[in-house]
Amino acid sequence: MNKKQRPSRKGKRRAAMGLAVCFITAVGLTGIYTWSNYKDRAEKELALAEEEQNASGLQADASEETNSTAQKAETESGEEEDTQGLQEGDTVQEMTPSAGSEENTGTDGSSAAETSGAASQVSFTEDSQLLWPVDGQVLMSYSMDKTVYFSTLDQYRYNPAMIISGAVNDNVIAAAPGTVKSIDESAQTGTTVTVDMGNGYECLYGQLTGVTVYAGDYVEAGTVLGYLAEPTKYYSLEGCNLYFEMRKDGQPVNPADYLPAE
Repeated sequence: MNKKQRPSRKGKRRAAMGLAVCFITAVGLTGIYTWSNYKDRAEKELALAEEEQNASGLQADASEETNSTAQKAETESGEEEDTQGLQEGDTVQEMTPSAGSEENTGTDGSSAAETSGAASQVSFTEDSQLLWPVDGQVLMSYSMDKTVYFSTLDQYRYNPAMIISGAVNDNVIAAAPGTVKSIDESAQTGTTVTVDMGNGYECLYGQLTGVTVYAGDYVEAGTVLGYLAEPTKYYSLEGCNLYFEMRKDGQPVNPADYLPAE
């Protein structure tokens, strides 16, 4: 090849530059196309995401509205139940006094309030008199200043009560008006009824059976409290008897001071 046929270096450079320009142009066009596609795809995905979000929000709103409706219905139901309960409670309250009145009304038409009033008027004093609680003889007198002999116990002891003889099943009556304070069991005196007569005075009726009263009952003088029982082991030799004790402010006093002479 001669000198004329050999390409010049300038020509080679121009060709290389042309190729480079073409390559850069192609890359640029490809990037632009790729970016455009990417941008379109991103916009579509964003729009789809917004639609899904809106749909989810609508579902949440619908669910919230449903829960609110259910809650409202439950509240209204509860209010109706409360109203019904209050009405039923009012009915019970209205019925209660009537039932109480019927229960507290005696067979003679007198009310418990009248009995309570009579009990509050009980007022035994040192000038008051007792009835004999049982028809019998005094086996052992009250004695707190000196000891007396107890046959069954074979001992000399103080005696805070009167021991009055009687027969099994004889009536035992209240010696004075009062309120039954208690009904107790004792080894010495058996079934014992205590009657509060007011002003600190009490009478104890021991060795009873078939008691006819209850604690809290108001009794008039002469009311049957019960009947004489078999004597306890403390009074087996003395025989059937009434243990009759009187107290003032918790201390024994002599019942004979308030009983009419035999």
